[in-house]
Amino acid sequence: MSRTRKIVIAVCALLVLGVGGVYAFILLRDDAPEALDTGDLDAALNATTAPDAPDAAVETTAAPPATEPAAATTAPAADTTAAPTTAAATSDVSGVWNISQDSTLGYRVSEVLGGVDTEGAGRTNQVTGTLTIDGSTATAAEFTVDMASITSDSDLRDGQFRTRIMSTDEFPTSTFVLTTPIEFGAVPAEGEQITASATGDLTLRGVTRSVTFDLTAQLEGGRIGVLGSIPILFSDYEIPDPSNGFAVVKDDGLLEFVLVFDKA
Repeated sequence: MSRTRKIVIAVCALLVLGVGGVYAFILLRDDAPEALDTGDLDAALNATTAPDAPDAAVETTAAPPATEPAAATTAPAADTTAAPTTAAATSDVSGVWNISQDSTLGYRVSEVLGGVDTEGAGRTNQVTGTLTIDGSTATAAEFTVDMASITSDSDLRDGQFRTRIMSTDEFPTSTFVLTTPIEFGAVPAEGEQITASATGDLTLRGVTRSVTFDLTAQLEGGRIGVLGSIPILFSDYEIPDPSNGFAVVKDDGLLEFVLVFDKA
């Protein structure tokens, strides 16, 4: 075999190994979670269990002491007809609700890594805020996100996100404030999901824009859950191009969320 042919074969082998290495890197690195959906909404609403009520049954059915007169066991049963039902307790949703740490918020972007289409996603539960409801209308809502707490499956991506892209030292939080009341039409039944449109001011990297988006709301176990996503064009918020020498990122993405609220 000639020297030239050996060199050509070696170069081809290196190229094959290089391409294989790129694909292996992508397969190992690309571990972005699936987009948030109604299944995540259900899971978040059921993530915590309300404290158990005092076990009155144990107290009222315990056997009397041996010295107690037998007649004491014939006392009339306690009247429970005045106790509120679960349906009644959950139907009155008017008031202020606080965001729970069972919430999830983050970003989702389309990437091309080494010529392969993938997705990048970062998430956090460090979200605070309130929702105010009057009957079937959400009259006010706001939430604030700790941007530095958002993490993905890649430390390299997170480092770029916190420094060059979102500058979290300078802009540590992002916010949303509802500017138009949301009319749901009726208080949903337990477990029912209803949809509506929301309009408000979204602030990212110090820039505020009005946004309108669809959301899904659900009342479950005395909690309110809200699922939604907001399309983001990076240039609207003066967000630098996230692309680098290896990853090419499209010029837009999604802010996705499942927010869980507990009655204040």
